[in-house]
Amino acid sequence: MLDIRFSSALKALLLLAVAAEDGSPILSSAQLAEGLNTNPSLVRKLLVPLVRAGLVESAKGRAGGARLARPAQDITLAEIYRCSVGDKPLWACRPEGEHVCLVTAHTGEYFARLTEQAEQAVLGALGDQTLADSLRELRSIQRESGSRC
Repeated sequence: MLDIRFSSALKALLLLAVAAEDGSPILSSAQLAEGLNTNPSLVRKLLVPLVRAGLVESAKGRAGGARLARPAQDITLAEIYRCSVGDKPLWACRPEGEHVCLVTAHTGEYFARLTEQAEQAVLGALGDQTLADSLRELRSIQRESGSRC
């Protein structure tokens, strides 16, 4: 099963960034849920690590909701990725069996090293991009497609 926590968190923060630009910086969990095509309860769970990481501010109650805690240009995609997936590795290694040869004895350690290298490459690429960069890219895609939404 594919892990969609990062893409969900990124989409939620993009929705908040657009709302901030439009002068309505606070969105309810119901509004975010509509944009994510999910339910408000799941959105609230999704926001917890983002709030803890200082990327989102959240207020409870009737007039409550979520908003970006920092400007979009100050939030990197690496921050969003790291707090949305936590310490879960990019890939999981197959469970090890009996160590009877070169491959079965050392594949676990090799795969852990390979995964760490890949994770660092992902974080490096995401660290070079901000939420504001992502909005610019979305607008570029919109112009190319001729879409009005």
